[in-house]
Amino acid sequence: MIVLSLPNILTLSRILAVPLLVGLLWQPGWEFGYLLGFGLYCLMGLTDYFDGYVARARGTVSKLGIFLDPIADKIMVAAVILMLVGTRHEPASIIGAHLVAALIILIREIAVSGLREFLAGLRVSIPVSRLAKWKTTFQLIALGALILAGGLPDQHWIKEVGLATLWAAAALTLVTGWDYLRVGLKHMD
Repeated sequence: MIVLSLPNILTLSRILAVPLLVGLLWQPGWEFGYLLGFGLYCLMGLTDYFDGYVARARGTVSKLGIFLDPIADKIMVAAVILMLVGTRHEPASIIGAHLVAALIILIREIAVSGLREFLAGLRVSIPVSRLAKWKTTFQLIALGALILAGGLPDQHWIKEVGLATLWAAAALTLVTGWDYLRVGLKHMD
């Protein structure tokens, strides 16, 4: 029987909040929705920090939490990227050459998940590197800035920050993805 601890509840809350976030970003031009979406996105980011912090501080790190946390992160990131690409809300949209950065991030997330699953079958784990944490930080800042840009369309600099950090995240994504792949290849025949 699975007992839900506070960290696991926080992680599940992130997953359950994704449809609400998508709904807030659904209507292009609804600036208030983007502002509410930015607030929800920030709250989701805080729960991501606190679920791990509380689990480690209380000694309640669980297999469920280890399983759900990266899934919650990937669902949130993929949903936001898809909404910023698909709705074409100009102040927040990811279009043109910037789609390459978004694709790099999505492809790496899928590839690393598959690699981790394969290696788990071999009882090999790949710890998260410091550089991967920086990648995640840039990614979260980028997507948050782009959501905020949708709520504050007259503040063009916010979108510029979002796009610049999206490219920084994509660059770190390539480096960390290669690092994970290099480790994984050692365990393949």
